Amino acid sequence: MSQVIVTSSYRGDFERCRLLCDSIDARVTGHSRHIIAVEARDVAMFKVLEGSKREIVDERDLFPWWLRAVPDLTHRGRRSIWLSLKGPIMHGWHTQQLRRIVLGSRLRETTMVTVDSDVVFLRPVHTSQFETASGKTYFYRKPGGVAEALPQYRDEHRRWSKKAGELLGIETPPHTDTGYIYNLVTWATDSVRDMNARIEAVSGKDAFRTLAATRILSECTIFGRFVEEVEGVTKRHEETNEPFAATYWDHERLDEAALDRFVSAMRPKEIALGVQSFTGTDTGLIRRVAGLEG
Repeated sequence: MSQVIVTSSYRGDFERCRLLCDSIDARVTGHSRHIIAVEARDVAMFKVLEGSKREIVDERDLFPWWLRAVPDLTHRGRRSIWLSLKGPIMHGWHTQQLRRIVLGSRLRETTMVTVDSDVVFLRPVHTSQFETASGKTYFYRKPGGVAEALPQYRDEHRRWSKKAGELLGIETPPHTDTGYIYNLVTWATDSVRDMNARIEAVSGKDAFRTLAATRILSECTIFGRFVEEVEGVTKRHEETNEPFAATYWDHERLDEAALDRFVSAMRPKEIALGVQSFTGTDTGLIRRVAGLEG
């Protein structure tokens, strides 16, 4: 049994990713390494985060030659778009997902702990806690979770579920309301490889090429439906509906009092805090509340 932490990030989340790294270094033990995958132009910026157990991976080492980032001139080059000879133009949130799937299929460790940049660990954790004593990886699924999503996102979640079913050859049901998406989830890497093999068997094409041909993409939903409806949860996983992180999904910025209240309400199993970057909550404030100043 072995665990690796994986983060897919970009320059806009650099300070949050630095905070994540500081929290891992201070509070997380047991993992073999922490891999941060970024686009080519961000490698130099993120290199300062490297260490004895942390690697910065250039996405060009993960993607085929026909998918490459170029400056998005509609944003004066501050952002990138990804041009493809095999599919539609992609954006950063698509390629971050593709990086995680590729890494999961290549890793030698038994469990991949995928953690978003805007997560910070608040409590000590040994990564063996992400596996059972018998070596199964915890698998997050929340029945009815899609129906509990913010109203403006529910239809999109259902489109993701439907596309996952198509990619995996699941005819019935066409989609489900089970939620698999979270900012700290764990995958058995052998299951990622088997998921890719299933996608290839259904499409008759390479899994990456098939995934890169659509912008209706949720890696957590594809993996979740594969494990639950194709592979069978109990083969390599142990089901849980309790997330490892307490996450603030709303759009309003948190001040210190509100963030303190949110942290005080965390449940025992919630070892990390996630404050979505789009809320605009100050990273310095999160750092202070997390006790990682200085």
